[in-house]
Amino acid sequence: MRNITIGIDLAKSVFSTCTVDATGRVVQRQDLRREAFASWLVQLPAGTLIAMEACSGAHHWARRGIDHGLQPRLMAAQFVKPFRKSQAAKNDRNDAEAIATAARQGNMRFVPVKSIDQQARLAEHRVREGYKADALAASNRLRGILAEFGVIVPRGDAALRRTLAGLDELPVPATTRAALDQLQRHWSVLREHEATCSRRILAQSRDDERCARLRRIIGIGPLTADALVATIGNGRDFRNGRQLAAWLGLTPTQHSSGGKARLGTISCRGDGYLRTLLIQGARSSLQRALVVPIDKATPEQIWIRDIATRLPFGKVLVAIANKHARQAWAMLARGEDYDPHAWLKHPMVQRPASKRRHGLRS
Repeated sequence: MRNITIGIDLAKSVFSTCTVDATGRVVQRQDLRREAFASWLVQLPAGTLIAMEACSGAHHWARRGIDHGLQPRLMAAQFVKPFRKSQAAKNDRNDAEAIATAARQGNMRFVPVKSIDQQARLAEHRVREGYKADALAASNRLRGILAEFGVIVPRGDAALRRTLAGLDELPVPATTRAALDQLQRHWSVLREHEATCSRRILAQSRDDERCARLRRIIGIGPLTADALVATIGNGRDFRNGRQLAAWLGLTPTQHSSGGKARLGTISCRGDGYLRTLLIQGARSSLQRALVVPIDKATPEQIWIRDIATRLPFGKVLVAIANKHARQAWAMLARGEDYDPHAWLKHPMVQRPASKRRHGLRS
């Protein structure tokens, strides 16, 4: 039984399974309801390889499989699709067979199974982002309705609150005023919920020693540090920092042929939320590097000032975010503290004369 691979197409109620042998031949297909699937999973021999797409609930079932001695493999859906025999005939049974076939490929890239703690922390971030998006939509709705009656509100939540504080004096009909009052209360509640989530994330970031070390990097705050730890854990699922940066979509796309390399924009693959946080942190790091006195600048800030004079604004942000991702990987995977002079000690680094003039020696 150790030579078989079982592909599982997950769903809410009915799970489709496909068992293939060592030659890739289908030996069994089953459709199981949720309760029956849980019982069937327990009966599988220890060491059996079970493959699933990395979708909703996949990490839960992967952890259940690990508890019973199984070997779960999670894959991105985009890597499974090419192995479906007929792209026109998509159904749960064909998907399960494609999952089993994809899992048997020697060069397949699998998704690490997240722990309960990681998923709990990421859930906090997702809930906060949901409240943030809903609050922004509510504030835009308030501004749009007020604009219909000639009331233009400046940018920012503070300006909107000041305007709505004098709602009774605004030139709007009574019925519209009642609707605005109700929408204002809804918007305020959403902002309160968002602030509550932010406080919880800040608290768990302060209690985590890994987050404390990451926050020493200029441009990585408690939100980004907690998201990094919750997403990649100890970072050892990546071979190096370059691989992590590529996974986050912070490397250029490539369309090369005939020995000629053509690089495009960043790939924007991987976790978009984490990439956004790193880019926003890069903005902060760039602003600080441009205003700090040169005699007090760190080697990284001198490097940022240098590339800021040579590259467009967007490329500078991506370069900084890429460096932060690599630094975060090194700190998490190796258990190191942040050392602003560490990169100067690398034998391949060619230090510009400006760094030597300012006494930044390795």
